[in-house]
Amino acid sequence: MYCLRDPQLYRDETLVVPEPTFFVISLLDGAHSTLDIQVEYMRRYGELLFQDQLKEIIQLLDDRLFLENDRFDKHRRKVEEEFLQSPVRKCILAGKAYEEEPEELISQLTSFFLAPEGPGELAEPIEEGQGPDRSLAGAVLPHIDYARGGPCYAWGFKEIAELSRARTFVVLGTLHGEGKGPYILTKKAYLTPLGVLHPDLDFITSLERECDYDPFSEEIAHRAEHSLELPLVFLSYMYRNRPPVRVVPILCASFQHFLEQGSSPLQDPLVSSFAKALKRALGDRGEEACLLASVDLAHMGPRFGGARPLGEGDRILIARQDRELIGFLERLDGEGFYREIQGERNRRNICGVSALYTLLSTVQARSGKLLHYGQWPDPQGTVTFATVAFYR
Repeated sequence: MYCLRDPQLYRDETLVVPEPTFFVISLLDGAHSTLDIQVEYMRRYGELLFQDQLKEIIQLLDDRLFLENDRFDKHRRKVEEEFLQSPVRKCILAGKAYEEEPEELISQLTSFFLAPEGPGELAEPIEEGQGPDRSLAGAVLPHIDYARGGPCYAWGFKEIAELSRARTFVVLGTLHGEGKGPYILTKKAYLTPLGVLHPDLDFITSLERECDYDPFSEEIAHRAEHSLELPLVFLSYMYRNRPPVRVVPILCASFQHFLEQGSSPLQDPLVSSFAKALKRALGDRGEEACLLASVDLAHMGPRFGGARPLGEGDRILIARQDRELIGFLERLDGEGFYREIQGERNRRNICGVSALYTLLSTVQARSGKLLHYGQWPDPQGTVTFATVAFYR
């Protein structure tokens, strides 16, 4: 069986079909006529696919809004208009990627601190004039789902709770879709099961003012992007019983074209002007701001285009390569990090090159430290992730 779903969640449904039906669906690409599909089906399965059967498959897809046609376009425009007119960005993964009921969500996220791989119980937050000499300037966090990476999130948020004096959290999310501009902003509040995270409008306006393009023109990308939702839901958990904080959600588009061209992203005026504005805004806020990057590391195996399933030896090698890459983060060496990715043409599919590079180019820190490294060791699709803290 094959599961079909829309990654942009215009239709919040998974469609499960048998392999022959999936084969037919794969041919609905605008290049095959109904006769072509029948011929290909006969070649594959040795039996005739009747016109009525083909019509039933097409009707099924149309009813479930899985066809790219006028009906889907009308639905898509309606969903996008509702999102753009709303003052809040609703969490669309509640009840799917994490618990929807507040008490159950609190219990779920609390359990990650006490898990065998977790950091342990939270200490009391630092107070003005007390605590350690250093404070947290930023952190790299995962965006893998909680079920697979929950304890890794906990390492980062424990550090945030105990060492951060920030009242504004700037979160660099990884855009998993396409983007024309390098960074996409929103002024919407994030509505989570544990309350509302309001935007820092002054901070966002300072970024918008120095942009050489409209950073809101693709705001719709925020609607279904999990790389911001997952860390922000965790942030709402951390501050549910504390003075409220504000957020600046930023989606970072792919830097793949820079990697292929062999050029530095900062050579692009759109990237460099935004990075300068972000660095200046962070500097103006000082300890009142904390910069987070929501990224995952390697994506290896057949599910991500690899030739074969991965074994234990492969995962050991991936871990060694990941830790070498993390070394650039700890040293705050953005150009070294980028050259490393560029040298291997990002063959390990690091999910978050743009967010990591932007953080390293702008974070107001003196040192970095790896807090936790993890792997989800699926032979068909191994994903790795880490939490790295940056200190003033």
